[in-house]
Amino acid sequence: MRRSTTTRQGGSHLSTHLTRRLIQLYVGLTLYGVSSALLVRSGLGLEPWGVLHQGIAERTGLSIGVVSIVVGALVLLLWIPLRQRPGLGTVSNVFAIGLSMDATLALMPDAPGLAAGIPALLAGIVLNGVATGLYISARFGPGPRDGLMTGLHRLTGRSIRLVRTSIEVAVVGTGFLLGGSLGVGTVAYALAIGPLAQFFLRLFAVPAPPSSAAVVAEEAPEQAILPG
Repeated sequence: MRRSTTTRQGGSHLSTHLTRRLIQLYVGLTLYGVSSALLVRSGLGLEPWGVLHQGIAERTGLSIGVVSIVVGALVLLLWIPLRQRPGLGTVSNVFAIGLSMDATLALMPDAPGLAAGIPALLAGIVLNGVATGLYISARFGPGPRDGLMTGLHRLTGRSIRLVRTSIEVAVVGTGFLLGGSLGVGTVAYALAIGPLAQFFLRLFAVPAPPSSAAVVAEEAPEQAILPG
């Protein structure tokens, strides 16, 4: 009887633990899309991959959210030769952020002038840090862009910092040439997102599973530093 009660309690704890992780994952990904939309509406510059997405959107006529989904899927294909293993968070990342971003842009007007643009930019950067902390702490696998970074790091032996910088310089340069928005917001994002993500990763860290049995259900911890 005692063992049966303990088993039921353990199962309940595991279910609660998984539920929290799933909520964090999808709330985080949704807020990431909202934060990216805020950066677009600020008109002051986007995060590195956002510059590329916007540039492609300008050239193709597709929405920036759809471009984000397509680019994410293409980057995910690059995982195959790198022998990276996607998780639920990886696949969800591809679709949830782009859909959330387009939905937010459809509801949110442009921020005319600096008086509205600066608050939109600051809100977007902070919210991006919150979203990063939520979805990475859920530990359901890295986003496709971060998986590309960690895969190249493992394949080449180069430092994460060097690999990340090289990818983002190439992404920003290509996006800018295609017509993406590069500005003070891009610089502000680059300077602020690291400390913000670190703070919110600690704030939203999911406690260890309540029993060793949870190890079977637990995804490998996130290797990536920031979401992509």
